[in-house]
Amino acid sequence: MSTLIENALIVTQDQTRRIFRGNVQFDGDTITYVGREKPKSESIIDGTGKIVIPGFINTHAHVGMSASKGLFDDVDLERFLDMTFKYDAQRTEDGIFNSARIGMYEMINAGITSFVDLYYSEDVIARAAEQVGIRAFLSWVTLDREFTTQKGDPLDNAENFIRSHRNMRFVRPSVGVQGIYVASDETYHRAKEIADRYDTILHMHLSETRKEVYDSVKKIGERPIEHLDRIGVLSDRVIAAHCVWSTYHEAKILGKDNVNVSWNSVSNFKLATGGVPPIPEMFEAGANITLGTDSNGSNNSLNFFEVMKFSALTLKNARWDASAIKSQQILDFATINAANALKINAGSIEVGKKADIVILDARAPELIPTSEINVVNNIVYSAGPGIVDSVIIDGIFRKKDGKLIGFDQSGLSSAENFI
Repeated sequence: MSTLIENALIVTQDQTRRIFRGNVQFDGDTITYVGREKPKSESIIDGTGKIVIPGFINTHAHVGMSASKGLFDDVDLERFLDMTFKYDAQRTEDGIFNSARIGMYEMINAGITSFVDLYYSEDVIARAAEQVGIRAFLSWVTLDREFTTQKGDPLDNAENFIRSHRNMRFVRPSVGVQGIYVASDETYHRAKEIADRYDTILHMHLSETRKEVYDSVKKIGERPIEHLDRIGVLSDRVIAAHCVWSTYHEAKILGKDNVNVSWNSVSNFKLATGGVPPIPEMFEAGANITLGTDSNGSNNSLNFFEVMKFSALTLKNARWDASAIKSQQILDFATINAANALKINAGSIEVGKKADIVILDARAPELIPTSEINVVNNIVYSAGPGIVDSVIIDGIFRKKDGKLIGFDQSGLSSAENFI
């Protein structure tokens, strides 16, 4: 069915970053018109006082941990990891499923239409994603067998997951690696082979902490990015989460290898991992910069507006330069850059692109006044989830007129439902 959103302020995120007042039509799962004319449509939405943008794309999450918010706060990273490992060890499929659904609805509520996940039991999370109706790029986490609590070989589990979940509507299965501290070169090479064979992304934590980097130098004589480059693992398939402890030299390596970096500023600061990644240098070198929330355990929320604003502010402050990064770059990271990382036909409001569309309410107090001149600034620096009016994923409304569709709180009030 064709639907026309008329008389809205449209932030296209197309190649010229065009912004204008006009109309957007989608039919089925595809955008069919963007302009000032009003093509005949079966359904019309009044966009007066509204902003139309492409859906946000969250490039790093652990959505199965969404019910862990508030459980691991105010502790150092070593204690945090110990607590999360114990938490994971006692979990059930029902708990992971319910937790994943909660996280998916939280993301939709904040305008996220696609996300990238790194976890075990991605088959359970896939069921939740198909039920909720959100684009889910699910990377089964792998590591050396001596470190895992998974049954069987993690790499075999990842390959089996990809094979059995390749033809779903919203789920794109893939392989991930936990990190260099628990993965040998053989594990990385096998994971890369799986990603190459099935043409998937390769998702991993990389250079997240100083300890990770220093331990790598002690053990193998190379920093993690340098090492993975030398053994041929890095490529444009890779979505590397964090990269906080990267040198300018490593920024050039990431660019040379066309790596997609997922910047998780809120999580990194909450865990006090220290430092700010050299984003301008990565960007200048040719790396593709995107944004991630990380988990509710280390971030507490999946609020992409918060991620956008905080990312910009941390870099500006670290460089003592308010012009070090611009709001348009941040919005690019959140939309079109992330779509390019995932190689999906989304991330902008253009004819032929997927109908992954978010409608914002410009009449909310925090967005008044908004015009073509300041709309991008206001989205990045002033907005929050409360101004998300509607969310459309693959042409289907998942939030409409400020209300989530399909979200049922009944039976989910007890913490026992999430273990």
